[in-house]
Amino acid sequence: KQWYQRRVALRPGGFMTQLYRDVSSDLKLTLNNSVLEEMEAKNKEELEKLDQSIENAEKNEGESEVREAMVKKCEYLTLIGSKEESLKMLKVTLDKTNTTGHKLDLHFHLIRLGFFFNDNKIITTNLDKAKELIELGGDWDRRNRLKVYSGLYAMSVRNFQEAADNFLDTVSTFTSYELMDYLTFIKYAIISSMLALDRKDLTKKVVEGADINEVLHDLPLFKSYIYSLYNAQYADFFEALGEIEGFLKSDSILAPHTNYYVREMRIRSYAQLLESYSSLTVNYMANSFGVSEKFIDRELSRFITTGALNAKIDKVGGIIQTNRPDKKNWQYQAVIKQGDLLLNRIQKLSRVITI
Repeated sequence: KQWYQRRVALRPGGFMTQLYRDVSSDLKLTLNNSVLEEMEAKNKEELEKLDQSIENAEKNEGESEVREAMVKKCEYLTLIGSKEESLKMLKVTLDKTNTTGHKLDLHFHLIRLGFFFNDNKIITTNLDKAKELIELGGDWDRRNRLKVYSGLYAMSVRNFQEAADNFLDTVSTFTSYELMDYLTFIKYAIISSMLALDRKDLTKKVVEGADINEVLHDLPLFKSYIYSLYNAQYADFFEALGEIEGFLKSDSILAPHTNYYVREMRIRSYAQLLESYSSLTVNYMANSFGVSEKFIDRELSRFITTGALNAKIDKVGGIIQTNRPDKKNWQYQAVIKQGDLLLNRIQKLSRVITI
């Protein structure tokens, strides 16, 4: 609260009056009416100037200049956090825009607005429209930028596989600085890849990826996170994962998925160690991860029960035995399960048709 009050007192550029109201309400803070009035007056003054620029362009200049003036107003409305007014102005600007590239830029603007306000409808609607426009002839740069936007949305809805695919495709061609800086992009690429990729692809695309390795010296935590798991240094990996958890909690996109992500990465690390042995002691595994036997016993029991790990624990002997699943048997069981689901759906459909 103290930090927020100091920020308001400084009155930084972009007078976000509505955000000020909303955050003050959420934090149960008293609105500073003099600050609010000053912010509203500045916004009114700036918007009047922008309207004059649009009016002047409509009277004295061409369509391109009119569109540029309208885009500036869109950008300012977004800067001050005026969601509804931004949406209205962006729609008007889209209607007056003819070229595919400029239309794509406006859809990207709308997607960013959706991310800021956590509005999935805005994001998905404009991602779909952007994909349609790309198919009609989008240029190389905007195709790559769309992959970054798509990857960010995929990550926000916990589709880490699609996020990793999109991010890794654009590591060497990243230009979406209006969405995030390059180091943040690399962090997202690593986070999604560590969970989504198998060891072979992780080795090829991340561990041996020249573009990612080039910036890892600026990201020591993420470097440790990658290589500790890759080199089976599990105690170091757990320490890095603990710090990664802090990063996830502080990130607006990843925060809702923190518990899921950390749990899945723990499962992945356990599975990697268990795959190397037919059996091992609880004590050995606990020492490998730098935790207590009680912790490992509790963790493995939970994940074995849910089917996340293929192993069983001999509590008396303190031995963990791995059960490597038969791939053909697994595929057979999957076919049976899917077949049962299909039959159930057909039976339900037949009842509806009969009625």
